[in-house]
Amino acid sequence: MSLVVLGLSHHGAPLSLLESVALDPDARTALEQAVLRSEHVTEAVVVSTCNRTEVYAECLTFHGALADITAALADTCSVDRADLQPHLFVHYEDRAIAHVFNVASGLDSMAVGEAQILGQVRRSLARAQRHGHVGPALNTVLQQALRVAKRVHTETGIDLVSGSLVQAGLARAQAALGPIGDLSVLVVGAGGMGALAAATVARSGARTVVVANRNHDRARTVADRVGGTSRHLADLGAALVEADVVISSTGAPGQVITADDVRRAVAARSGRPQVYIDLALPHDIDLAVADLPATTRVGLAELGEDLSDAGSAPQVAQAGDLVTAEVAAYLMARSAEAVAPTVTALRSHAGALVEEELHRLERRTPGLSDAERAEVRRAVERVVDKLLHTPTVRVKELAQDGQGGSYARALNELFDLDPRDVSLVSAPPTLPEED
Repeated sequence: MSLVVLGLSHHGAPLSLLESVALDPDARTALEQAVLRSEHVTEAVVVSTCNRTEVYAECLTFHGALADITAALADTCSVDRADLQPHLFVHYEDRAIAHVFNVASGLDSMAVGEAQILGQVRRSLARAQRHGHVGPALNTVLQQALRVAKRVHTETGIDLVSGSLVQAGLARAQAALGPIGDLSVLVVGAGGMGALAAATVARSGARTVVVANRNHDRARTVADRVGGTSRHLADLGAALVEADVVISSTGAPGQVITADDVRRAVAARSGRPQVYIDLALPHDIDLAVADLPATTRVGLAELGEDLSDAGSAPQVAQAGDLVTAEVAAYLMARSAEAVAPTVTALRSHAGALVEEELHRLERRTPGLSDAERAEVRRAVERVVDKLLHTPTVRVKELAQDGQGGSYARALNELFDLDPRDVSLVSAPPTLPEED
């Protein structure tokens, strides 16, 4: 079986298309279920964020899985395959594993090095686990990717350069309106991104922080955590009037802030300027807001441009080196695991032959003493160990170079190993503990 990654991201797909394929948790589960109906796929996990939607799948056949995953993605998102196809990327096996490690570590993000993706991948895996959509293969890859991502953030300086989307938005706001300490900020939405936005705004020293959310208890919790105040989403109109900066990220399927909402706020503010920062996909804030007087609308496209230079920082190179080394180590360990059953079966086969011959010798030489029989056993076992030493060492060395599979198959043929014996010593790898 092999790992396949298929998806779209900010690297090659327009935001309008990314909006069409942005999936909430229920839709991600539905997509996994659709993918798993394929006879070519055994495990599946969907990761969907504001700048990517990707399917990680363990597959029996490559081309069959690719066709079925593409069809499932198009159907689930109600997007024509002809519109989807030109923007899809596909990674297979080694490249797929490297991609998963880089995504979890934030090295493939729009805001390079951002830590939020780590939690998003963890939650995606946990959700897929609850629904029984993953098994040993994807569990192992994703758990390892999460472990590597934690190393990246604790052992490199990536956090020093990982300017978040929120920070980039605040930089735009300050350029238009002045110091953050003089500004009132309204955060619309109290989910993961909303909570991050509220914390970032408070840490930056905003004059006031207000959190508005459909679930007011959730808004109050986030606001209390950062020393701000909370509002019901029903009070959005009044909250817009009071805010200099509005940051929205709700995950709602449609617009949350319309052009008419902003037009009324501008009139009530007597034309005092505002900045609207839209971190949602699909977008929360009407695109027409950008054309209104005294308002600036900033979306993911603009923020992506602002953050595009972060990838050249030396801290990013350091993190990339760590991930590359971890990918190489993982692939080497996996290759060794792949040949281990053959090595074990070979030695088991040899051991059975030794016992068979010693038993025959015992019948033919009843006069041997126990000491003599022990010496014969040691001699035979030494001969067998010496004969097996070179092929055993060689198959492990070749496994490290990615060539162990063909050598293991040759051993199976040369020594006539029973496939059932090999399968009996094949077991799923031990999974690391979850965070």
